[in-house]
Amino acid sequence: MDFRPTEDQQALRRGVRELLDRRFGREALRAAVDEAGVLDRALWRELGAAGFFALRLPEDAGGVGLGLPEAVLLFEEAGRALLPGPLIATHLAAGEVPGAAEGETVVTRADGELVEWLDAADVVLGQAEGAVPIRSVDPLTPLHRLPSAALAGDEASLLTAAEQLGSAGRTTELAVSYARTREQFGRPIGAFQAVKHLCARMLVRTELARAAVYAAAVTADPVEIAGARLLADEAAVDGARDCLQVYGGMGFTWEADVHLHLKRAWVRAERGLSGAAAEELVAARLQAAAQREM
Repeated sequence: MDFRPTEDQQALRRGVRELLDRRFGREALRAAVDEAGVLDRALWRELGAAGFFALRLPEDAGGVGLGLPEAVLLFEEAGRALLPGPLIATHLAAGEVPGAAEGETVVTRADGELVEWLDAADVVLGQAEGAVPIRSVDPLTPLHRLPSAALAGDEASLLTAAEQLGSAGRTTELAVSYARTREQFGRPIGAFQAVKHLCARMLVRTELARAAVYAAAVTADPVEIAGARLLADEAAVDGARDCLQVYGGMGFTWEADVHLHLKRAWVRAERGLSGAAAEELVAARLQAAAQREM
């Protein structure tokens, strides 16, 4: 089975990246940080018009008619750009909640212990009574804590993994670019072995996660999704930490974007399927396979 994106899928990815580069570049990202908790409704409607939310709806229902693998590519690009908002909840609600597919309605969902963008949402799915606002480590993701937790579905977990993958890829790019241009002792820091090892480790983690996420998008197997989520969370969180190490003191300043990727990766890692639950699913599958071979 070939898990590599087709030419049409690659064209879709390029189109989304171009849209986000134009509409949510660094200036817009910084503006969103300064206006923490305020959702750009015009951008949301533009995403709707581009088919972001209606991607998997049938064409006869006004959608694009594509599948889960294409949705993964979209959310990978969203993660790369640190695009804010309850994207996954609105995407999954397309076709069920009026206006969600077009970007006219913002939908959030009460999954796990945390609910994102509760105050900005027009529709809240799930039980959100008693939700208490808490201070979010990520300035681009306002949070409420729920008194009880409900598990997210497999598709939500996979799309979260895709966002984490996009973030991991972006921090790898940032680290390599900085290592090529930042000089110490008259040499680019990328010439030093310790920095090379950091960048190589980031790349390996990202590509392992990419293979797992793309494969899970094709099979839609719950255990493969759990495994992909574990690898993507690790790639995003540890990759952002390694990127901070490459940047040195500069990476901890507010002017750099690296810390935003780390903070978002932390928040995403707490969304829906927990690491412990994913590990249990994968372990149970491996144990069952081992018993069959005995």
